[in-house]
Amino acid sequence: MPADQREPILRLGEEASPATRRPYDRGMTDQGIIVRDVQEDDFAGWAELFRGYREFYRMDPDEEVVSRVWAWLRDPAVEVDGLVAVQDGALVGIAHIRRFHRPSAGTTGLYLDDLFTAPAARGRGAGRALIAELNHRAGTQGLSVVRWITAADNRTARRLYDSVATATPWVTYDLTPTPRGS
Repeated sequence: MPADQREPILRLGEEASPATRRPYDRGMTDQGIIVRDVQEDDFAGWAELFRGYREFYRMDPDEEVVSRVWAWLRDPAVEVDGLVAVQDGALVGIAHIRRFHRPSAGTTGLYLDDLFTAPAARGRGAGRALIAELNHRAGTQGLSVVRWITAADNRTARRLYDSVATATPWVTYDLTPTPRGS
């Protein structure tokens, strides 16, 4: 579906309303965490967290990737959107999401590409609050599933994930395309 015809997952670039900018009151955390759409003035905090995410997964530092992903998050024509978790005025977590079609089920789901919390904020409810917000948004938009992958050895994240979702038996594969003319 063309970007201008799909229902937005998030309202990027708009001022968050009380409905989307709320302390986490769904029983997930009592730490004063607010989950909201990423905003233009979040760049510095978001970039620090995104660099931390890339470092955690042993990706080479690359400011071009940081700039490109930020541009995607700010462009309503691009299907990736972002959320941030804020505590005491500081960004403590990020999530990048997009819709995906599920032909075998005939439904649409929400895919969580990246979730990262600041090391100092881990275990304090930011990751749980971000996932709870994804669950809430997917449910209110009639989506069939929230799906994500993680590294098998990411024990800290898996403790959280195992407490809020069901691990699947599916194995993920990546195929690097052969360049044209090869």
